[in-house]
Amino acid sequence: MQPSQPTRKICERIAAVRFESLDSSTIYKVKEAIRDGLAVSIAGCKQRPVTILAEYVRGIGATPVVTVWGHGFKTSPASAALVNAASAHVLDYEPMSSPSTHAVSPVLPTVIALAEAEGRGGRDIVTACAKGFEMQHRLLHAAAETARAQRRFHPPGMVGVMGSAVAAGHLLDLDTKQLRNALGIAASRAGALLANAGTMTKCTHTGNAAAAGLEAALLAKCGFDANENILEHAQGYVAAFMGGDTFDYARLLDFGNPFRIVDPGMAFKFFPSKYPTQFAITAALELHARIGDPSRITRVSITTPLMADVDRPKPQSGLEGKFSFQYGAAVALLDGKVRIDSFSDARRFRPDMEELLSKIQVTQSKEIPLDFRKMHVSLSVETKDGTRHVAECRTPKGFWGVSIKPEEHREKLRDCMSQLMTDAQIEECVRLTNQLEDLDAGGVKQLVKLMSGH
Repeated sequence: MQPSQPTRKICERIAAVRFESLDSSTIYKVKEAIRDGLAVSIAGCKQRPVTILAEYVRGIGATPVVTVWGHGFKTSPASAALVNAASAHVLDYEPMSSPSTHAVSPVLPTVIALAEAEGRGGRDIVTACAKGFEMQHRLLHAAAETARAQRRFHPPGMVGVMGSAVAAGHLLDLDTKQLRNALGIAASRAGALLANAGTMTKCTHTGNAAAAGLEAALLAKCGFDANENILEHAQGYVAAFMGGDTFDYARLLDFGNPFRIVDPGMAFKFFPSKYPTQFAITAALELHARIGDPSRITRVSITTPLMADVDRPKPQSGLEGKFSFQYGAAVALLDGKVRIDSFSDARRFRPDMEELLSKIQVTQSKEIPLDFRKMHVSLSVETKDGTRHVAECRTPKGFWGVSIKPEEHREKLRDCMSQLMTDAQIEECVRLTNQLEDLDAGGVKQLVKLMSGH
């Protein structure tokens, strides 16, 4: 049953959340996600799609207010959020929420942009991110499973813009009425097409969400209006994107009780590719250790859930390989490791890769659940001597509810940051993010300077 004025009620709940109301577990988990998001952004900022976006934004020209990470120039807050959020998503390496979306990349660049522009400290960054992440988590949690399964849009394009608007609203001190308008404006900017997975355009799904949500909050602050009942309106957001009558408003209004970044938490990726491929890669790495010389392989069989968009036998680029069960398994079997450069065009088109891809067959089974938290992927590899090696993965490293070993996460962070920073700069960046809630505006500026690449 739909409660009275749910848009007003959720905005009242959001506005009431302050840093002091966050418990220690929430603060820890939000900081963990921020660290991961910043590291992945640093690794992604020099990828070709992002450099094209950065040069496009530089060419437009704008008052230099906010830093474009890794490119050494400043632009408007929204334009910086566009590029920086694309950096955060281009490698497909950021954490995954449950139900699944990329909640960090549409929110973190918005928050850092406004913190830099408004001179805010670390407590505001943590609180704004907590709110922005939670808004996305709650919207998807409130949508019926059938509605999520039938979605026509990439989730960051649907919920990311709403999370960005909520996060920006905290830093702009929006009251309940302004926040309702910000959500109304943001809702008219929602949407991103799944057909663009495997192309440069996919990284703009989070970029556009970050920029549009930030602009929505700025416009609301200036008095720009929208439908203040955008969630429940018959032609509003829930009807368009979240399954309409099946939407559970009680789950949405349970905002922060507890924050879903704590329970069920986020899954952290240790390979820079679409989440289902993490299962195939993990199983393939196990088999690589057993098989040894990959030239001995004669046949590879992969059994997966019904995920047509991840069944890509011959990806047309290294980038598209991020969305291929076949490619992820092949690079793991061949190299025994999967890193950022594993998805380069140079690696994709080497003769050993071409040969192994021709030996791989994927079977998709309707008996395997589609839910990432319940699914599994199995691999069977036959070798020239007739031996059959089998491995199955149900919980990749970093899986929901499974604690990350600090040393393993630090290894990922350092690998990502080393794409742009010296060892000394990495140490300083880690130090600043570890004590983020204690940073004043000057400390935040110091962190942003490290992110600038200059």
